[in-house]
Amino acid sequence: MKNKERTWKCGVCGYVHIGNSPPEKCPQCSSSGNEYYEEIRKPELEYSGEKIDILLINGSTHSAHNSSIITELFETELKDRKLSYRKINLNEVNINHCWCCYSMNDGACTYPCRNQLDEAQVLHKMLLNSKAVIIVSPINWNNMSARLKDFLDRLTCIQNVTLLGKKSLTAGKILGIFVDGHEDGAIKTSMDIFFYFQQMGFILAPYSIAYRTHGAIYNAGKDNDFFRKDEKVRKDVRGLVNNLHEMIKLSLENKLKDKVKAVSE
Repeated sequence: MKNKERTWKCGVCGYVHIGNSPPEKCPQCSSSGNEYYEEIRKPELEYSGEKIDILLINGSTHSAHNSSIITELFETELKDRKLSYRKINLNEVNINHCWCCYSMNDGACTYPCRNQLDEAQVLHKMLLNSKAVIIVSPINWNNMSARLKDFLDRLTCIQNVTLLGKKSLTAGKILGIFVDGHEDGAIKTSMDIFFYFQQMGFILAPYSIAYRTHGAIYNAGKDNDFFRKDEKVRKDVRGLVNNLHEMIKLSLENKLKDKVKAVSE
């Protein structure tokens, strides 16, 4: 009996391949075959509402490249420290563009988000129930990925509650950032990400912006091997998790709850 051919889809560009296995290389966007997944009905993102120590977010469009390697290193370190966490690869989550409701009416932008048609609202609940967030981001032309930007834009509903005279939902939560890439732009990308969270009252843990680039002089196809083997990456991941863990122990979110004043615009 002839085997039924399977349908594979590139997680980066959406190219569909029919066959028993995915191609070694995507003919449309040149990503490796590791980016392909079998196209079956994807289960909706689920979250039971449990409290977690760390929300770990991979902001890359790729699920089998540099940022994923670093995200896996974070996951290993969190497990070793017995910290509870939830890992999210944004390219696996359905997040629409922000509707910019506040541009029509200040009061139209508040939590819960008016857009309940995608999975961003599930991530909102995870964020509010976590003590700290780690963002792993690639550098895309001296900035974060468009996918990560969409996610951060969708946090406007949480940030905007203080501008409507309500109590902050996130003041005192802890933040760590790790940026990776092939060439320049790490500091700018880090600070762009930090700006969003600062306006929600997050506290950047000491020494908790880390970055590592391979360098434009090297072939981009060698990046994965570099990030897997680089000892500085591993050292920085361990240090960043340590610093967030120590900050979590201080319970600053509870201590600052009714003491800090929102001044962001």
